[in-house]
Amino acid sequence: MKFHEMKIDQVEKALETDFSSGLSQEEVKMRIKQHGLNELKEGEKQSALLLFFSQFKDFMVLVLLAATLISGLLGEYIDAIAIIAIVIINGCLGFYQERRAEKSLQALKELSAPQVSVLRDGKWLKIPSKDIVMGDILKFASGDRIGADVRIIESKSLEIEESALTGESVPVAKHIDSLTNPNPGIGDMENTAFMGTMITRGSGLGVVIATGMKTAMGQIADLLQNAESQETPLQRRLEQLGKILITVALLLTVLVVIVGVLRGHELYEMFLAGVSLAVAAIPEGLPAIVTVALSLGVQKMIRQNAIVRKLPAVETLGCASVICSDKTGTMTQNKMTVTHLWSGGHTWTVDGVGYQPKGSFYRNERPVVPKEEKSLQQMLIFGMLCNHSDLVVKDEDFILDGDPTEGALLVSAMKAGFNRPKLLDEFTIINEFPFDSSRKMMSIHVKDKQGRHFIVTKGAPDVILGICESILWDERTQYLNKEAHENVQEAINGLASQALRTIAIAFKPIPANTVILSEQEAENKLTFIGVQGMIDPPRPEVKTAVKECKEAGIKTVMITGDHIITAKAIASQLGILTKKSKVLDGKALSVMSVEELEEVVDDVSVFARVSPEHKLKIVRALQNRGHIVAMTGDGVNDAPAIKAADIGVAMGITGTDVAKEASALVLLDDNFATIKAAIKEGRNIYENIRKFVRYLLASNVGEILVMLFAMLLALPLPLVPIQILWVNLVTDGLPAMALGLDRPEENVMKRGPRSPSEGVFSRGLGWKVVSRGFLIGIVTLLAFIIVYQNDQSQLPYAQTVAFATLVMAQLIHVFDCRSEKSVLSRNPFGNKYLVWAVLSSLALMLAVIYYPPLQPVFHTLPITIKDWLLIIGLSSIPTFLLAGTFLLRKTK
Repeated sequence: MKFHEMKIDQVEKALETDFSSGLSQEEVKMRIKQHGLNELKEGEKQSALLLFFSQFKDFMVLVLLAATLISGLLGEYIDAIAIIAIVIINGCLGFYQERRAEKSLQALKELSAPQVSVLRDGKWLKIPSKDIVMGDILKFASGDRIGADVRIIESKSLEIEESALTGESVPVAKHIDSLTNPNPGIGDMENTAFMGTMITRGSGLGVVIATGMKTAMGQIADLLQNAESQETPLQRRLEQLGKILITVALLLTVLVVIVGVLRGHELYEMFLAGVSLAVAAIPEGLPAIVTVALSLGVQKMIRQNAIVRKLPAVETLGCASVICSDKTGTMTQNKMTVTHLWSGGHTWTVDGVGYQPKGSFYRNERPVVPKEEKSLQQMLIFGMLCNHSDLVVKDEDFILDGDPTEGALLVSAMKAGFNRPKLLDEFTIINEFPFDSSRKMMSIHVKDKQGRHFIVTKGAPDVILGICESILWDERTQYLNKEAHENVQEAINGLASQALRTIAIAFKPIPANTVILSEQEAENKLTFIGVQGMIDPPRPEVKTAVKECKEAGIKTVMITGDHIITAKAIASQLGILTKKSKVLDGKALSVMSVEELEEVVDDVSVFARVSPEHKLKIVRALQNRGHIVAMTGDGVNDAPAIKAADIGVAMGITGTDVAKEASALVLLDDNFATIKAAIKEGRNIYENIRKFVRYLLASNVGEILVMLFAMLLALPLPLVPIQILWVNLVTDGLPAMALGLDRPEENVMKRGPRSPSEGVFSRGLGWKVVSRGFLIGIVTLLAFIIVYQNDQSQLPYAQTVAFATLVMAQLIHVFDCRSEKSVLSRNPFGNKYLVWAVLSSLALMLAVIYYPPLQPVFHTLPITIKDWLLIIGLSSIPTFLLAGTFLLRKTK
């Protein structure tokens, strides 16, 4: 008999589990050993050996290997061995970079894996879905993704969308009864939920019947495989840049070879020099460095509570011009606290903040005992019953397990001395109609100890008021006439004007034998009890973050489902709403087309009373106005807007799995300030990429020009091929990587967002590359000429001086690359990684010059102190000459 044919008790027995306490940790370990982890097998990955050999398939590396072969055939064995050693070292660096990037991306995938609620040893735990085993009891609710195939054992209005398996987008209602059909299709298995499917409504419990590749999703695992990372626009532009550089380098190489041969140099010598120049001119490690820089930036974002799920988002973050942020929990503390209660013309206040259930009630500023106030007592009891939240004590701190609004209702009742377990002894919950965003309410069917049955409803006051026909007034039930309606509305507005969120409580008695099958039957002809007003205080750091975003040219827009008065009050406190900005509510949005919204969207700072569907309209309107939009969300219905935004941001704490899956960025702390920090990091990553592009290309231009100018002046070669290759490996590699770890400049959040179409050479970068490269080439050639003209018989010594000058000029120039302005505008020791990289490169250069076994390999001789003064003086010119020009321009 299959699991879907069994009754619940048969399933429990067959799986050797206990529905009341779950599996023990010992049993879990045994089952993991037996069945493995709950994971879908990934596609075949390239082996480490193949990845290593792939580093040598680059066209220029192949040319270099060919040159090595020619050197060997011509008897230049030392040159051949040295070149092949450098090629291997280059390959090892590339291999290390790619493996590190791959591991970084894999770590992100593991961090963003969905969590599930599982019953183990009688306690509900949050664990990664990969740790689920057969027989585990799972708990799930609207918006969650099912972590494995489960047999439903409890269903409360449970509906699941199974399009990933069936292609049908209509949700399927689930129940707990056994099926008679022995071989139903997946779409007909109404008592089973499948891995990867989404709960669109209700809640329930299930016992795991299949994991990993044994699940239905395991058969079509490729639908869920998103392992391939996308190539960013920046990477595409750098790839195009690389092709241009190859073309230019080959032309220059051919020119150097021809001019050198015409000037009397040996063809073999010029061929090696040309090939070496080509390799030096082409930054073949650039794509790997970009990937590593992005991955390292992503790791830094994780430490700042932001998980980047899609690598292109790192680059896009630097272009963001609008942040559309939810209010609750993101801009506020998400610790809703009831401060005011209203019922039948009377208002009570309650003190105490956060989730600590301690506080006193007051009426007309006089202390009262809540249990002596009938309508207040009834409102508090029903607010606690119609509730899924719970308080957990951890390290003497009260932590909410559940919705913040429900938590506020729970805590307000606890402050009055009520206890949920005791209430559940007095009241039995027979049925539940869960909250959803379209109804904006939740209802339960309860029975008390006297056998009386009630419908209890809580939700948005304006919606609840619309389905009530009577009201509790002065502790008596009376008809809800126009005057009473106006009194209620006035009370709601009065609470909302104080930036309080309001939740209404209503009820109705029903006959004992009545069966309520739908929300429509339950939610009508109710008696309005009252309203609880609560506030979620703004996070103290958000006001500063909003201000910094404004200085960075990024507009912050608040989007909330709250009342317009509440939204305006919070937005004003945070500096989002100004005298010039506008506010739009859901009603206005509903009747506006995207085109009509476009005309006013730039002036709107607050969208209140919006449904999740409105968010998509807001995103499209802003994008049509040319904005790069970051959109936050946490619910299932937010997913279209999150996906449509340029940067979709999901909440890590309150966010549903489907919202996280649609997002590019997940905030682990649900904090708006984290978005600002992520944008700052995104901008810095892009700027660091520009820094090492600037450094690598300027260095390469200098190397080519020193050789080209020497040919044109009929001079001997200032650098031998092995020296150029050494510069390319050591001087370029380590400092360039260190530039990728540079801290943001002070003004990174003081300037406007970068245009997504901005070229790599924008903002004067092209001129800096050419001018610095030209000067590096000139001073290197000058050092060579001065020493060579002094004693033409010592060509290797002059070449060693030129080699040292080139290296020193580049190592000094790398500090200039840290700033858009000048080397003098930043502390040169601000990047400790760069300092160590430069010191390492310097030590390696000195080893090549002074270590006797390396001297014949690199054709070097020891340099005297007098010539070191010449080298240091000349190598400082490219950086400090232009720095002086900058200072003169600044003082004028």
